[in-house]
Amino acid sequence: MTTDTEARERVLEAADRLFYAKSAHAVGMDELRAEAGVSLKKLYSLFDGKEALVEEVLRRREEAITAETMKYVLRASTPEEQILAVFDWMADSSGTTDFRGCAFINSYAELGPSSERVTAVVRHQKSGVRGAIAALVAASGRPEWVADSIFLLFEGAMTNTAITVSSEPARQAQTAARFLLQNTA
Repeated sequence: MTTDTEARERVLEAADRLFYAKSAHAVGMDELRAEAGVSLKKLYSLFDGKEALVEEVLRRREEAITAETMKYVLRASTPEEQILAVFDWMADSSGTTDFRGCAFINSYAELGPSSERVTAVVRHQKSGVRGAIAALVAASGRPEWVADSIFLLFEGAMTNTAITVSSEPARQAQTAARFLLQNTA
């Protein structure tokens, strides 16, 4: 017999895979139920609907991405190298045929206008990314506007890596960020 905790985990893992690959609107609850190996009754006892699932999937994804990105940042020895390391993470994470871009941007584009819950999670994540970049920029002694510029380079590159199915936009953004860092102090 499966516990609620195990069933919840299977549902969240299946939802993450399916929503990222196909989009939340394209995935029916019956498909999700089958992929997770739970009954529809169990699925609805765990989550009150798709919006709640998307919200939880995004929260978990934020934690996982933050942890993964920090591995790259912590390997770098200077604040400048740490800033540039976020683009290394992006380049290594993108450019494959199963890469669909930023799950947060995708979810916002799909559900944001009609879901305050999803919008709140996406805004929280974007604020967190911007804050992390700002902290690294501050540690490098650069002015705050540099953080805004690097954040925009990061977000633009993330979108373009999905469109081009290439890690090249991440490398191009990293080159622009390097130039920006070298020419501000």
